[in-house]
Amino acid sequence: MKFIIGFVVVVACVLGGYVLADGHLEVLWQPLEFLIIFGAGIGAFIISNPGSVIKAVLGSLGKLIKGAKYGQDSYLELLSVLYTLFKLAKSKGDLALESHIENPEESTIFNQYPNFASDHHALEFMCDYLRMLTLGTSNSFEIENIMDVELENHHHADHQVHSAMNALADGLPALGIVAAVLGIIHTMGSITEPPEILGHLIGAALVGTFSGILFSYGFVGPMAASLGATMEEEANIFVCIKAGILAHMQGYAPQVSVEFARKAVPGHLRPSFKDLEESLQGASAPPE
Repeated sequence: MKFIIGFVVVVACVLGGYVLADGHLEVLWQPLEFLIIFGAGIGAFIISNPGSVIKAVLGSLGKLIKGAKYGQDSYLELLSVLYTLFKLAKSKGDLALESHIENPEESTIFNQYPNFASDHHALEFMCDYLRMLTLGTSNSFEIENIMDVELENHHHADHQVHSAMNALADGLPALGIVAAVLGIIHTMGSITEPPEILGHLIGAALVGTFSGILFSYGFVGPMAASLGATMEEEANIFVCIKAGILAHMQGYAPQVSVEFARKAVPGHLRPSFKDLEESLQGASAPPE
C-alpha cells in the first residue's frame, strides 16, 4: 500500500506542479525518448546481471506492493512451532524429532501450524539443522558457524537483487542525457526550421533528461531501497530460528529457548511475553 501511495504522491506533485506552472502535459509525452532511456536501461540491466539475479529481481517485484510477508502473527506461530519441537525433544530425546523433520508435510506438529509449514525456505532451514541434532551433532559453536555462513549466503543473494536495481537507478540519469543529446543532434539537423519547430524539438530533447532523473530518483531508486529493506526484514525469521535452536543445543528448557528466539525478533514485530505465553498454552503438550 505504501508503494502505491508513494507512487501517487510523486506523480501528483511533479505533474501537478508542472501543470500549475502553466505547463502542457502533452509536451512530456515523448515515446522515442522513453524508448532510448528505458530500452538502453533494460539492455544494460541484462548485460550486467546473471540470469539468476534477473529472475530474482522479477520475482521480488511483488514485495513492493505486498511488503514483508512476516508479521507478529507469523513470529508467534514460529515460536509455537519451536516450543512444541523443543518440548518433544526434551521429553523423548532429539531422535523423536526425526519423523517430523524428515517428512514435515506429514508431521502432526507442522500440520498444526499451516502458515509456517507452507513457508518452504524457513521450514527447510529449521529442519536441516534439527536433522543435524538427530544425527548426533552436539557442538553449538560449530552449528552457529555453519548457520552464519548460510545466512551470509542468503544475505548476499538478497544484496545482489538490491544492487541490480540500484545500478539501474544510477544509470537512468546518464541514459536520460544520452536521449537528450540525441535529441539535440536531431534538432541541429533542423536548424533552419522556424523557432516554434525548434522549440518543440529542444523541448522533446530535454524531456529525456527530465525522465531519466525522475524515474531514477522518484521511482527505481526508492523501489530498490524498499526491496532491500523488505528482504532484510524477512531474513530476520532465520535469525530467530537460529537463536532458538542454539539455545536448545545449550540445554535450556523449551520456555527459555523460545525466549531466546523471541528476543531475536525485530522490536516492532516482537510478541510480548504475555502474548507468547497465551500462544504456547495450546502447544504445551507435543503430539505423539
